[in-house]
Amino acid sequence: MQRIKTYQEFYRFYLTEHSNTICRKLHFLGTALVFVVLLLAFILQAYYLLWFLPLLGYGFAWVGHFFYEKNKPATFRYPLWSLFSDFKMFLDILKGGFRFDRNF
Repeated sequence: MQRIKTYQEFYRFYLTEHSNTICRKLHFLGTALVFVVLLLAFILQAYYLLWFLPLLGYGFAWVGHFFYEKNKPATFRYPLWSLFSDFKMFLDILKGGFRFDRNF
């Protein structure tokens, strides 16, 4: 596979790797939990909760990829763009730009 050179090109690829509805829902849930735990960690000053962020963020997403999407997460090849794209897709879904029940 040829290496992707621009973020715009990557994000188009990223969306094609998230065509399964359950995979998208698991990504959304994991990212939402990351924000909740991050907020709680700082409000409660329980900084040990920060250790759970990678487990929540990646755990739900990887279940979606391995069991529903049946593909390899882009995180393994493009870690920073993939992380940024998780947050971008989350915000796009919140804004109503994407729906869970249709392809992008």
